[in-house]
Amino acid sequence: MSNYPSEITAGEGERLTEVIKDWALAHGLTVRPPPAVVPAEVDPAGILATPVPVTLFPSPFPQVCFDQAIKVQKAYNELYASISQDEAFLTQIVKDIGDGDDFIRELWKVHLRVKEEGYVQHKSLGLFRSDYMVHQDGAGSPPQIKQVEFNTIASSFGGLSSKTSLLHKYLSLTEYPLLENPMQRGVLQLPENDSAVGLAAGIRHAFIQYGPPSTSYQKCVIFLVQGGERNIFDQRHLEYELQKSEEPLIPVFRLPFAEILQHTTIVEGPGRQLLYRPPQLPSHTFEVAIIYMRSGYGPSDYPDQSAWEARYYLERSAAIKCPTVLTQIAGTKKVQQVLATPETPSNPSILPRYISKDSESISNLADTFTNIYPLDETEAGLRARKIAVDPELCKSYVLKPQREGGGNNIYRSAIPPFLKSIPESHWPSYILMELITPPPVKNTILRNGKLEQGGVICELGIYGTCIWDQQSKTILHNEQAGYLLRTKGDQSEEGGVAAGFGCMDSVNLV
Repeated sequence: MSNYPSEITAGEGERLTEVIKDWALAHGLTVRPPPAVVPAEVDPAGILATPVPVTLFPSPFPQVCFDQAIKVQKAYNELYASISQDEAFLTQIVKDIGDGDDFIRELWKVHLRVKEEGYVQHKSLGLFRSDYMVHQDGAGSPPQIKQVEFNTIASSFGGLSSKTSLLHKYLSLTEYPLLENPMQRGVLQLPENDSAVGLAAGIRHAFIQYGPPSTSYQKCVIFLVQGGERNIFDQRHLEYELQKSEEPLIPVFRLPFAEILQHTTIVEGPGRQLLYRPPQLPSHTFEVAIIYMRSGYGPSDYPDQSAWEARYYLERSAAIKCPTVLTQIAGTKKVQQVLATPETPSNPSILPRYISKDSESISNLADTFTNIYPLDETEAGLRARKIAVDPELCKSYVLKPQREGGGNNIYRSAIPPFLKSIPESHWPSYILMELITPPPVKNTILRNGKLEQGGVICELGIYGTCIWDQQSKTILHNEQAGYLLRTKGDQSEEGGVAAGFGCMDSVNLV
């Protein structure tokens, strides 16, 4: 498939652009337009939507790597559920991150305050996504997946991903057979992708696990969102899937993070039920069973102390959180580094602490790790510091802070000057990761009505849903839940679609 996808004529590019734009708008493969496309004053009522950036063709992806990623997801769910239950380990992680990260320190304070009072909700919901790139050492070597990161909060694009798979399936039946270099129907290997259904099923299971309401009010699910969210349709697709449920019926409401304290109250007493009054429906009150966070993952969501009070308020309530503070901290890059740092006699792997030693899951997990190092004063950390400040050696690495959301990483030659610009005492709050070398792939991206053609880099995300009980240490639900493929031009370092760098894609298995 080295000549896939084939070159297309200018006329074919115009035709595909027209078809994709209309299909995307008709099926909700959309975002609110960025200000660069439609200034806010042009659309004050927020009535416009624009097609999400997307590839014209599903990108080729090695079947062996796709299968590897799907197979290991339930082991990853179990691993991170177990880490979330290990307070002693997470205490050490926060200590190791040190004073260089106020955000993580403030999150930890929320946990300590609730712990002192006593948690009333012991069940946790994880909607996870494990992100990978294909790594190939050289031209003849077999491809393998290596993990880029593991997301435990606001794992987005499940709603748009399943739509992208449907778009490419539609094009494979209607448009690709008509090209000058035609692709016959059925020749592309396009796997089913039920990411929206799978993620909604995880929330539904947690809604049932919450049990019957213990107040006189009906239960509901809250999507905790950011104000002015452009990626709203991705979230809406999950809501619509949830609301297809008739038994039980699941009311869903969107609550901006900044309005938590305004519209919710806690029933003071042993139960600490969280009640929500929809501002537009003041005669209705609901008991909140699930808080699904699509916000709260970065410092910008906490502009003042009242935002931290709001997070504490949610954490101490009886609602099942997705995620809890502990699960959010389990998703830091520091945890990924501790899991993946190469094993030595003086530094054995911690995987057997969480996964049975005899289990093949341990080797399946370890096979996905890439080389990640601390920047502390341990033996591995001091070696990594030498690499990070060396103007030549640093070119094979990326420096990552403990952040979600794209746009935060420092690449290659930018690493030494960046480290010089911050106090050395803050270095341990970063991790140094060897860059993954993907095989060359080409595609055409449709972004804001314009075509961009050339080399691309693909990142595969596998979704997982998991429910566990922190107290009894039992896993109540564990499923793999579809996939995401994000693609960016091979000159772009960052891959976040919402952050404006990448685009939606789907896999053609090869």
